[in-house]
Amino acid sequence: MEKGYVHVYTGNGKGKTTAALGLALRAVCAGKKVYFAQFVKGMDYSELKAEILLDKLTMKQFGRDCFIFNNPTEKDFKMAEEGLKEIKKVLWEEDYDVVVLDEVNIALYYKLFNLDDFVHILKNRKEHIEVILTGRKAPEEIIELADLVTEMKEVKHYYGKGVQARIGIEK
Repeated sequence: MEKGYVHVYTGNGKGKTTAALGLALRAVCAGKKVYFAQFVKGMDYSELKAEILLDKLTMKQFGRDCFIFNNPTEKDFKMAEEGLKEIKKVLWEEDYDVVVLDEVNIALYYKLFNLDDFVHILKNRKEHIEVILTGRKAPEEIIELADLVTEMKEVKHYYGKGVQARIGIEK
């Protein structure tokens, strides 16, 4: 790819990470090298096993083993900052074709790192890298910067009936 574009998958509906995983799989199957980073996630998700099966896929997590519900902890900030440093290296120095930053919008919402710093890193990436940003509450600056924005809208969800995340579907 000569020029990489920025995608944003946001909104309160299910499917943002799933869409990003689908794009990552498509890219790997086309011979592309993919880096998939999960911010604010440290739980054991089924997709983490994909890098064992797919040699052109790298998966990393920059979060604790629980969600942030109220106020981020010192550890949340530290892990997100470590992730941002690695993302800068991946986007500026390494040789990936596609970089997915899963839940980065939530990291920005909780101000786990500076939005301006993140935008600077994104704008100065290697030109060919396609970047996918997921998570609810995408900041307006990110939406403006993006080339493609998809908003997932929840119409109906079985969580409302008490169904918890299921292995192979939501985790």
